[in-house]
Amino acid sequence: MSRYRLPRGMRYSTLEERKEYYEVEFPLKKVEEWLGGRENTVFALILGRHTGIVLPEYQDIKNNTVVVDDYQNLEDVRDYILQYLPEGVYYDRNLYSDIQGCSKCGKEPKDCWNCKYFQGQELAFDLDPENVVCPYHGNYEKKMKMHQGLSFCMYEFKTVRRKTIELQEELSKEFMDLRFVYSGRGFHIHVLDNEASKMGRKEREKIAEKMRKRYPIDPWVTGGEMRLIRLPYSLHGMVSRICIPLKLEEVKSFDPRRDRRCFPSFLKGETGY
Repeated sequence: MSRYRLPRGMRYSTLEERKEYYEVEFPLKKVEEWLGGRENTVFALILGRHTGIVLPEYQDIKNNTVVVDDYQNLEDVRDYILQYLPEGVYYDRNLYSDIQGCSKCGKEPKDCWNCKYFQGQELAFDLDPENVVCPYHGNYEKKMKMHQGLSFCMYEFKTVRRKTIELQEELSKEFMDLRFVYSGRGFHIHVLDNEASKMGRKEREKIAEKMRKRYPIDPWVTGGEMRLIRLPYSLHGMVSRICIPLKLEEVKSFDPRRDRRCFPSFLKGETGY
C-alpha cells in the first residue's frame, strides 16, 4: 500500500495512539451536543482501508465498513470503537424512525429513500483537497494514477479553505443553519435547516451538479448517495488530527499544522508541537 503524501507534521496514527485518544480524550458530551438530540443515529467504522493499520484479528475486513446500530448510548458506541480501533469513525446522515426496522427491511442503501422508516437526510457538502487542481501535483486523475488520490499539500488545503468560505456565502442566501467542521483533510458544511433534510434525491443531485462546477466537493455526498460523514470530535487516523467543529470566522484562518485544538495528546510531546 502506498503511503500518502501529507503536509508537515501530519502522519498516520498507530493503534496504540487511537486507543489512547478514544479511551482518554474522546469527548462524548460534545459528540452528544453535536448530534443535537437526534434519535436513531447509525454509526460506522472504517478500520484500515487507507492506512493499512488494523488489529491483526480484523485484517480480513480492514476495507469493510462496520455498522454500529445496536447500542444504548454513546458509551456503547465508544466501546465498539475501542474494540476495533478504526482509522475513521462516521455517522449516517439519514434520519430513521426505527433503526432495527430499517436494518431488517432488506433494501439496499440506495433504496432507503423509499423505505417507510426513512425520514430524510441531513444535507452536507464535503470539500476535499484531492478535488483541487494543484500546480504541483496535478488534477485528481493524475493523483489517482500515481496512487496518491488522498494525498494533499497546503496549497490544496488553503484552496479548499477559501472555497469553503465562498460556498458558505452562496448557501447562506438560501439556508439559515450552517455548521462547519474541519474534517482532517478539508472541511464539511452541514446544513441543518429542517427543509433541507426533506429534499429528495433529484433535488440534491441537481444542487450537487451545480456546485461541483465551482467548488471542490464530493458530489455523491451532497447528492445523497454517500450517507456517511465523519463524526465530529473523532480522530482522523490518516493525519492524526481531531475533527473539530469551527465557527465561520475560525475557518478563514484555520491551519491544522498549528491549531492545537485539533492535536491529540499523543502529538503534543513530539518535536515541533
